[in-house]
Amino acid sequence: MAALAWTHAGKAPFWLVVVVPSAFSLLCLVRTVGWAIRRRTKVTAQEAYRRLRITNILAGPIAAFCTGWSLALLPYGDAHQQAHVAFFMAITVIGIIFCLMHLRSAALIVSVVVNVPFLIGMLVLGEPTFIATGVNVVLVTIAMIAILMTHYRDFRQLNESRQVLMAQQDALHEQNRAMQALSNENLRLANLDSLTLLANRRSFFHFLETAFCHASASGEKLAVGVIDLDGFKPINDMYGHAAGDKVLVEVGHRLNDFNKDGVTIFRLGGDEFGILKTGECSEASLAALGQALCDVIADPINVGSGVVQVTGSLGIAIYPDVGASGQDLYERADYALYAAKRFQRAGVVIFNTVQAETLNRQKRVEEVLLAADLDAELHLAFQPIFEMVTRRPVGFEALARWNSPILGAVSPAEFIPIAEHNGRIGLITRKLLALALVEASNWPSPVYLSFNLSPHDIATPENILRIVAIVEKSGFDPCRISFEITETAVIHDLEQAASALTLLRSLGCGIALDDFGTGYASLNHVHRLPLSKIKIDACFVKNVDQRPASAQIIRSMLSLCSELGLGTIVEGVETEEELAVLKNIGVEFVQGFHFSRPLPANTARDLVLSDMASQQVA
Repeated sequence: MAALAWTHAGKAPFWLVVVVPSAFSLLCLVRTVGWAIRRRTKVTAQEAYRRLRITNILAGPIAAFCTGWSLALLPYGDAHQQAHVAFFMAITVIGIIFCLMHLRSAALIVSVVVNVPFLIGMLVLGEPTFIATGVNVVLVTIAMIAILMTHYRDFRQLNESRQVLMAQQDALHEQNRAMQALSNENLRLANLDSLTLLANRRSFFHFLETAFCHASASGEKLAVGVIDLDGFKPINDMYGHAAGDKVLVEVGHRLNDFNKDGVTIFRLGGDEFGILKTGECSEASLAALGQALCDVIADPINVGSGVVQVTGSLGIAIYPDVGASGQDLYERADYALYAAKRFQRAGVVIFNTVQAETLNRQKRVEEVLLAADLDAELHLAFQPIFEMVTRRPVGFEALARWNSPILGAVSPAEFIPIAEHNGRIGLITRKLLALALVEASNWPSPVYLSFNLSPHDIATPENILRIVAIVEKSGFDPCRISFEITETAVIHDLEQAASALTLLRSLGCGIALDDFGTGYASLNHVHRLPLSKIKIDACFVKNVDQRPASAQIIRSMLSLCSELGLGTIVEGVETEEELAVLKNIGVEFVQGFHFSRPLPANTARDLVLSDMASQQVA
């Protein structure tokens, strides 16, 4: 509201852009403070019901007030301000629908109160773009309502199932209380891990067989997960086993918080933990649960003599999708854990048929890659980078290619991640860089070479020094080299990345941030890294001639880079229509299939030599 009022300052009346928003913001602030004060107060069912009714009552008037205020701003300002009003109303109503997802009636009230006047307001303007915007927002809202209805239904069913389960557990507890009182201590000693106080391996397999028999008889789903800690052994080596025990106790304590809603956590031994999940076992819910488990494990741990950090890799198997017995289900989960540790460390892998085929393929590629003759099998393709106005090639991006005599041509998207996980990527990078520099020495100046570095290449001082040594040994002018890095390459250790890239910049090399806008980089990262240019990702370019918003995003990026003194290259240009839009908004350098696909080395050389010859003739 403040942003919308700010853009209309000086155009709309003072009371409309200052008085009304300020009063409403003050009211919101008071309510926020009230909520913050009461956030830890336990609420009875009656009190909760009363508050929900109040929300229902307030939803309509608040929505009507905000809608009326927004529409009141429409007559003021130019098309940009009107578009801002439309955007404000559209995005806000969608956000409110999500916020009210557990209170269906209020969400529906807001949807009707906002969308009907909004659509009418857009129609009254008479501008086709605004009419289309109004219709689009209504359609999106309908989709949001459909999602809301499904989510509300699932939420209600989950709550009902939980109540039934709790009632059944209470009844069972009452029936067995007398018997359990006699054997509680023995069961605790036999089924509890003495270090973490979680259920132990013996208990895990007992519960697994019981749960599997129940699931197979009732047709319900059952999920088994196995977590292994990444980076635990070095803690034992560096700080001693006492520190390792503290890590296990703390991880066990964090995981124990998840012992609810059909989830049971076990310590299987060493740094391995087990999970049994009954009830809701969809892949999406299990992936979310797994990610939550990995997130809490990754928080730093104080072991007294220092602060350490471990991560967790998790493999999950779901019955009846896979598994013919409890033991079989556990082995599938353990196999998925193996895949997670090799290919998705600190992540979650869910075992299924497709996953099994993928893992088998990855294993095969890894085996062949480890035995490959890289000097004979690796080669490069070069995709030109063109100047927009002259349509002349000003540089080439070197792209890795692997032609295996066993597997045939293997996509870089397939073998590069595997090489990164098995540690072979450093060797591949160095071989390809040397090869690229030899080829680039055949290009006339000032045509430059753009070369991609992996996160591993800049992860340590030793790795980046090897890159520097190759550049210096080649005799190729470093000023004609632009090293490309992705946002994920710098996000994990920004300080080390900045140090490595600064070293390359000191040689005279350029540094380009690739795929900008699609990953984790923030303006803070851009500001702290010694960049020379930004590569705007192809996702913003696709159909840009049909998507004004994409054009505006690219224009904003160009403006940002200009302010920061950075060059820009736009990737993924595939049509003349896209090119026309990019040219109109001031793009200088482009890359994409519309100009050229990646070329063999000799073809790339011929292209640039031919261009130079044509220049000399002209």
